Amino acid sequence: MERKVDAIALAKEYDSSFQDIDRKDEFHIPKINGNNAIYLCGNSLGLQPKKTADYVNQELKKWKEQAVEGHFKDPNPWLYYHKQFSSKSAHLVGCLPEEVVIMNSLTVNLHLMMVSFYRPTKTKFKILIEAGAFPSDQYAIESQVQFHAQKGIGNLFNPNDAIIEVSPKDGEELLRTEDIIAKINDLKGEIALVLLSGVNYYTGQFYHIEQITKAAHNIGAYAGFDLAHAAGNIPMYLHKWQVDFAVWCSYKYINSGPGGPAGVFIHKNHFNNNDIPRFAGWWGHNEKERFKMEKGFNPMYGAEGWQLSNAAVFSMVNLKAPLELFEEIGMEKLRQKSIALTNYLESLILEINKQKGREVIKIITPNNSIERGCQLSLVIPGYGKSLFDAISNKGVICDWREPDVIRVAPVPLYNSFMDVYNFCEILKNCI
Repeated sequence: MERKVDAIALAKEYDSSFQDIDRKDEFHIPKINGNNAIYLCGNSLGLQPKKTADYVNQELKKWKEQAVEGHFKDPNPWLYYHKQFSSKSAHLVGCLPEEVVIMNSLTVNLHLMMVSFYRPTKTKFKILIEAGAFPSDQYAIESQVQFHAQKGIGNLFNPNDAIIEVSPKDGEELLRTEDIIAKINDLKGEIALVLLSGVNYYTGQFYHIEQITKAAHNIGAYAGFDLAHAAGNIPMYLHKWQVDFAVWCSYKYINSGPGGPAGVFIHKNHFNNNDIPRFAGWWGHNEKERFKMEKGFNPMYGAEGWQLSNAAVFSMVNLKAPLELFEEIGMEKLRQKSIALTNYLESLILEINKQKGREVIKIITPNNSIERGCQLSLVIPGYGKSLFDAISNKGVICDWREPDVIRVAPVPLYNSFMDVYNFCEILKNCI
């Protein structure tokens, strides 16, 4: 009983100390059986900000009243609609505003970046990825390798030969940075591109982006990252870290809604490199010349020069409310609360194991808070799926991933320490 009271008191104390960061009242919380759910699934789909509907309605009104003139008239002329998100997005990933553009979806952007930064030769053609990368990344990389093979470069361009997967050591769940770097150095004459996640979707491990980027550059390879589970989750400094490119979605931690628009980072180092090819489109052309409708692609300066099409306004508008919150609070403050939330969650999980007298719940996410974001990945040997179903029936919304992981993500924008406490009580009672 004493431990229970202490855990509740600690949750209340934490919630009080982080009161200025908590924005739960500014989000719609789904209900189960008439009560607010314990929503711990922001790593899959973030919640809807209450302001989003107002911003969507503003654009509907503009379309209704201005029609095509909405491209040129205030407020927020659609001709330049994407520009309003560059600075705020740059703050999320640590770069210059001109190094960011919001466009397309994540996998589309990954393909576009590989057009520019995967330039294989007969000797230097390999791509290094983490074993068990998100399937969409695997498919994109495989198809890029096959595309180059179809161009007649040679039989070397077989995915089994060109794609190098780096795996954890036997008996371990996590990748060691030194093993990634060692693999890069072992294949230094053959690797053209190092392409990893920022945060592994399955384990929740945050990779050492700066060290990996430096290792890639030391062997003359490009370094790119899929930040789907890192953007809006962990502060990053892509410009300082000299990352060549990165892509991310915005519907997880950034809360832009299902299928929300994706982001692209391209380091300033590459803006004037004419040797880097790209697929071109009208919206990437110099906007001062765009309506001359002439032949000859003249790209916009910066990441905007990789655009293909005009802004999908009714998708991008969903970025306004969440990015305002990130701008108001700041990633560093959110990160402080996030670390405290996951540390608290971890302590309660370990307490459950202690009470049960054995490890009934295994945490496969790094126990070093620097090497993880909001997510803890839990393995319950033998009956994980039935336990997941049981806690779901009790009002918890989290995430199940085959073969045996429950992913739990307390998000600092809208999750409280009492959410975490109540989740762990339900979890304990359902075991």
